[in-house]
Order: sequence, then structure tokens, then C-alpha cells
Amino acid sequence: MTATIADIPADAHAAGPGTAGSPPVPVTRILHFELVKLFSTWRVRLLILLSWLGPGLLVFAIDKQSTLPSDTLFGRWMHTTGWAGSLVVLGVAGTWVLPLIASLVAGDVFAAEDRLGTWRHLLVAVRSYRRLFAAKAIAGLTVILLLVTGLAASSVEGGRLAEGSRPLVGLDGHLLTGGDAFVKVLLAWACALAPTLALAAIGLLGSVALGRSPMGLLLPMLAALGMQVAQMLPLPVAVRVALPGYAFISWNGLFTDPQQLGPLLVGVGVSLAWALVATALAYRLFLRRDFTNPDNDGAGRRVLTWGVAPLAGLLAATVGVVAVATGAKVATGSGVGQDKVQRSVATVFAHLYRLQQAQMYHPPITEAQLRTAAVCSKSDGLGAQQGPGNDWRCTVSWLVPGSTVTAQALYQLNVTANGRYIADGDGPQQVNGYFLIVTPGRVTTNPLWQFDGDVDLLAGH
Repeated sequence: MTATIADIPADAHAAGPGTAGSPPVPVTRILHFELVKLFSTWRVRLLILLSWLGPGLLVFAIDKQSTLPSDTLFGRWMHTTGWAGSLVVLGVAGTWVLPLIASLVAGDVFAAEDRLGTWRHLLVAVRSYRRLFAAKAIAGLTVILLLVTGLAASSVEGGRLAEGSRPLVGLDGHLLTGGDAFVKVLLAWACALAPTLALAAIGLLGSVALGRSPMGLLLPMLAALGMQVAQMLPLPVAVRVALPGYAFISWNGLFTDPQQLGPLLVGVGVSLAWALVATALAYRLFLRRDFTNPDNDGAGRRVLTWGVAPLAGLLAATVGVVAVATGAKVATGSGVGQDKVQRSVATVFAHLYRLQQAQMYHPPITEAQLRTAAVCSKSDGLGAQQGPGNDWRCTVSWLVPGSTVTAQALYQLNVTANGRYIADGDGPQQVNGYFLIVTPGRVTTNPLWQFDGDVDLLAGH
């Protein structure tokens, strides 16, 4: 019968085999040793270099180009303010970079010992299995925090050097001052840290359970890819919000007025719950690993019992909580309804119309004077007037300043499953067509030509 760590008596378990009575090595010493090992690898050094230099150089280079990534959230504003560049980096990082960091760091922190065959020597030297797990987990977390901090700081500084701290246009068209934009950009990066920790915890679980198998290293990336696919599918809102990857999207709500804090708090809370549960599962599997058999480099069938099943149960529980909290009608729908789209388009248009008038040196006007309204339909009014798609069409009406005449403008909308949409002006040319506006020191594109918006998926109809 093989022995596992869980089978060792409590007093020997703390001290390690053959060293009963010897004081265990302090966690700080083990942590220092693990950090030295991590920072000595070329992979981590390269990641640090790229994270602290790459985003800033990329933002600065893109800003100097005539063509901007307008299909990326806030990409169309990179020539207007430096804060947009950091948000563009965040959007891309949430899709590819942060899951990759979780894989390369957390997904290998335990598996490296299996590949090198150093477990038995390490355990004898450390003499405390629980402390070893804590030190390895904290070391991986430290490196991840350093990398995410580098991405945020580099992208912010690159944007500030390129365009300065000018006001940022939010997702509902209102202007955020430079100071307000700075705070919200930092909050957005902090919120994106929560799903990164969830993927890192999944990486720890895979690293412990699958040993030297490359699947442990790929597990966070595969999990992130699966959650991204789920966000694009016509799944109920409760299911998509209950996935930790949703927090890579929900930070968008910080840039509306009022802020869409419901989806944001749910996304961050779900991510932290996944991080705690996955780390606890990894810890339990680590204690039950058989280190006396060099051929056993993983937990085998325990992966299903103590890995997949508990996370599936957590997903079911969070789906149920979200469904109860938001109501069955909201939770089981797409979250994109006709009334929501109409209110959002009218709000964004009113804010951007004021911005356009100010840029063209016209007399100031308020949203109350405009009395903006929008009528939107999907598929020319055929079928259900809800759900994502590129077949939304909106007619925006408002009072012409200084008169009682009502004007109208048309927009074609592409609404995604996560609530973000791109509105493309379809006339009249003098209102939402493509033309340039000369402002002091710069030339800007008509803000009403194309704009981004965001629909709160958890809000009631």
C-alpha cells in the first residue's frame, strides 16, 4: 500500500519524514527560494521584460499611425486621449495575455518539480508540505501581480506620453476628466486581476493534478478559451455572468454614468470564488499526492473527483444565485432587449451631440433641451426584438437647437452577446456622416459618425 502525505501522522506531517522533532523551515525562507527559482528562468524574465516595456511601446506606436483599432473598445479615441490606449491593451490582455501569464506561471509552478524529479529532495529539505504549497502558491501569485502591474503601468505611461491626460469619452458618450479617467483605468485593471487569479488557481490545480503532463500547463489557456466561446454563444445571461471570464468584460461598466456596477461586482465575486475553490482543491490534491512512488506524477482519477466535479458544482451554484438575484425573466434571456438598446443609443447620441456642437463652436445645449429619443428594431421588426446581432437599426430624433423642429438620424448597430455595440452612422451626412472637425491643435473625426455603447445585461427591461 502506497503512502500519501495525508497518511503521515500530524506531528511527522509538519516536520517531514525522518525529521520528527526538527523545526520546519519558515515560509519566508521557502518563499525566497521559490522566488529565486522563478526569477532565474528565462521564461519569467522574458515575461517581465515584455510586460513592463511592450504595452507602452505598442500604445505609443499605434498612436502615431493614421489608422486606429476602431473595432477594439476605446480604440477610436486613441488619438484623443492617452487613457484610451491602456484600455485597448486591457481589452486585448483579457483575451490572450492574462490567460497566457496564468498558464506560464501558475500552470508550471508544481509541474516543474515533476519534470525535474526533485520532489523527494525538496520535501526532505523543507520538512513541511503545507508550507511548501503555500510558498509555491504565493511565489506564483507574486510573479503574476508583478506582470499585471507592469502591463497596467506601461500602457498608462505609453498613452500619457503619446496624447497626455485629456478627457476620455465614456461608453455612454459622457466626458470623463483626466483625473477621473485615471482612477477608472486603474480600477478596470484591478477588476481584471480577479479573473486572472481564477485562471491562475486553475493553473495551480492542473499543475498539481496532472504533473509533468503538458495539459496542466495549457489548462488555464483552454479554460479561458472555453469561457470566451461561451460569451459569444446564445447562452442565458445567468450562465455567462457566472463564468469567471466575464470579469474580463464587466469592467466596461465603470465607464458609463451611472456606472453598471451590478455585472461588475458579480463578475469579480464569481472570479474570486473560483480562485478560492480551485486553490483549495489544489491544496487537497497536493496533500494526497504519493511522493514515495517516482512513477506517480499526478492525482490520476482524483482529478475528476477533486477537480472537475467541484468546479462544475460551483458553476451551477453561481448560476442559481445569479438567477435568483436577477429574476427568472432576466437570467434566462439574452440580456439585450429593445428598450435597453433604445435608451442606451439615445443617451450616447445626446452626449456626443453636445460634444460635436462644442467642437464646432456652436452655442452650448443641454440633454434636456435636445429631448433625444431612439426607436430601434431588429431584423426590420420581424421576429423577437431582442438578442445580439448586426441587424439592429435605430432612428434617433431630437429637437434642433434654437427651434421646435425635430431632426432624425439613422444608425446601423452591431450588438454583441456581452452587451457592447458599435453604432455606424447612416445619415444625414451633416450629422453622423464621416467628416473632420478642426479643434485647437488637432483634427478629430466627427464623434457621431461611429460610437461604442454598452447595454447592462442584468438590468430589468
